[in-house]
Amino acid sequence: MAVQTFLQSAINEVLPDLAEASKDILKETLQSLGVETHDDFQFIVEEDLLSALRPIQARKALAAWKFRCQTPETSRSSSNASPDTPPSQLSVSSNSSSSNQTSAADWVDTFEITWEKFSEELMQSSERGKRPSPKMRKKMIRIVVSEIMRKSSYLGKRSSTEVAKKMVAKYPKSLQDVIDGDVIGPGNHSLVKHLQYQIDNVKRSTMPKIRKRKRCSENSDTDEIPPEQRAAIQDTYGCINWNVKSLPLGETAESQQQKKDKLKMKFLQKEANPKEMKLLLRTTFYSQRKDINQGESIQDVLEAWPLLFHDIGMAVHYKELTGLGLKETFMRNMNMKGKRLLNYMNTVCVNKNKRFFQAQTKLMMVNPASMLNDSC
Repeated sequence: MAVQTFLQSAINEVLPDLAEASKDILKETLQSLGVETHDDFQFIVEEDLLSALRPIQARKALAAWKFRCQTPETSRSSSNASPDTPPSQLSVSSNSSSSNQTSAADWVDTFEITWEKFSEELMQSSERGKRPSPKMRKKMIRIVVSEIMRKSSYLGKRSSTEVAKKMVAKYPKSLQDVIDGDVIGPGNHSLVKHLQYQIDNVKRSTMPKIRKRKRCSENSDTDEIPPEQRAAIQDTYGCINWNVKSLPLGETAESQQQKKDKLKMKFLQKEANPKEMKLLLRTTFYSQRKDINQGESIQDVLEAWPLLFHDIGMAVHYKELTGLGLKETFMRNMNMKGKRLLNYMNTVCVNKNKRFFQAQTKLMMVNPASMLNDSC
């Protein structure tokens, strides 16, 4: 627990504006690397962080962490003496972040949850020690976030954690994280996550937008309405490169069309060169995003970019769009949570959902040994 707190603090100091979801990924990455003290940061290289950060973010974080390793006592004071150096600039950011966190802690200490705003059904359920339904829990989260956002403009994970602790302390039987009678971790992890996600959702009202296709009625004449007018607004959560502003260096509209046609030909070839296809996919990413963001239908995108609907195209596009490797991210999370997820499905879901039970029965018939290993 101390290591997690240390890593969270180290991340907040150098990258205070990083999204909470990205901070969690970075923290898990640092944990997997074995980072436990400030001295450990000097052994990290940029490549270690690219699965969680963009290159510039990784370099900025490494510069600040390694600078602190060299001068742990003076890294903060040197920010005033030499503000032109990159590490010092990072220290200035960390100072402002620390002051924000201090002010956040002030209101959190005196913050009182307005239980009277919750529905009578939720309060009766909590008083009796029963767990609220998902619908009641969502309403509760919205009310709490609405209240705490009136108190402070800085709402990091620390604020959410302190509020969640107060909620769990009031009604532990209803809100604590419990599986098979055992309290999981600090007991408030899921509540913290839900609070933070709701905060992020509220804050995202000012973030950039992308286009999302509307479902048109059968009688609507969509051919006469341009995609830009038919598209609705959707948030760009998790994307770092969703709206490419300009063509790649040396590219023209004609060259993009030529490479697009070449990709279609490669798609029809059974023994096409994967490296060549990946290169073509990367260089035409601008055109892919342009078609998608303008609200082209799924069928039109499929006809224009058939490789996007296959593993190689999905992987390249996801990497360009989010900065993360699709397979690497999935496998890393599977290694951390896969066994627990499978055990939950085998012991809980099969008793609640007929489809899960049918799937488990089929898998037992095909490979009974694997199911026995998963349940162990």
